Amino acid sequence: MSVNIDFVITWVDGDDKDWQKSKNSYLTAGCEDSPNLYRDWDNLQYWFRGVEKFAPWVSRIHFVTCGHLPKWLNRDHGKLNIVKHSDFIPPQYLPTFSSHAIELNLHRIEGLTQQFVYFNDDTFAIKPVRPEDFFKNHLPCASAVMTALMPVVPEDPFFHYLINNLAIINKYFTKRKVLRSHFGKWFSLKYGKYLLNNIYYAPLRSFSGFANFHLPASFLISICKEVWEKEFAILDATCKNKFRTINDVNQYVFSYWQYASGQFSPRPVSSGRLFVMGDNDQELFEAMSGNEYKMICINDSVYETDFIRKREAVKKRFDQLLPDKSGFEL
Repeated sequence: MSVNIDFVITWVDGDDKDWQKSKNSYLTAGCEDSPNLYRDWDNLQYWFRGVEKFAPWVSRIHFVTCGHLPKWLNRDHGKLNIVKHSDFIPPQYLPTFSSHAIELNLHRIEGLTQQFVYFNDDTFAIKPVRPEDFFKNHLPCASAVMTALMPVVPEDPFFHYLINNLAIINKYFTKRKVLRSHFGKWFSLKYGKYLLNNIYYAPLRSFSGFANFHLPASFLISICKEVWEKEFAILDATCKNKFRTINDVNQYVFSYWQYASGQFSPRPVSSGRLFVMGDNDQELFEAMSGNEYKMICINDSVYETDFIRKREAVKKRFDQLLPDKSGFEL
């Protein structure tokens, strides 16, 4: 069976001096500029190894950067498409140092398939994945689990993005009608214990939040275009910000729209897991050597102080899991 699914991954070389100079020239007071956003865990090569070993069926990989590339990258690999920001992001938004501006425009990449999967560079395939893990019957696979947003850390802007996303969803969709029209998708046994979330939050009049599992996200280009057409003003304003701001929306708005419109197929929550470095690293290492999860997200912690040691420990585990170079490496 022919598979027509592309992967997209974004990457930034935080050590690039020219990039740093450009970024710093736009910095102003109050900009979100945590070093955790850019520091290099030196594990990108394992992402490519994982894709080659565990997802050999992928059509193409679109590798998105502002222009810099890893020295070890095999630029001539037949499945690799190197994409600079200027290749797909409208010029009025450039240069950008905001992941939101980059992610909200990924659907503009030339030659991108209608069905595509977006990976952050901290999300990895660690066991064989199938096309059906990402799309079924041409619909994105996702875990549409309701929750309630609790912005307990005022200085954390992340919750602002989620609230802004929700405002759009509740503007266009009536929750009761959504749940009734797509009952089997919202109350699927595939969600396991998280099904209780949807039962608990179902009576609320509007959507109060969605659980974010920080795994690769499946998208339809048509949905991205639809959201842009409906809410151009806020997406345009978000993309004009050189850095992320509390007034932004982010790429989750595309996922939320897919949920509310019923254009998704339920995916088991157990297909992957988020690990925050510094919380319980041993659980991460056990997951990398076990069979429980197909995908993981290794999230950098704001409070992580022992960066070098942690980075080397993660690389050691990846070397055990994926010791052989991929065709994407020189």
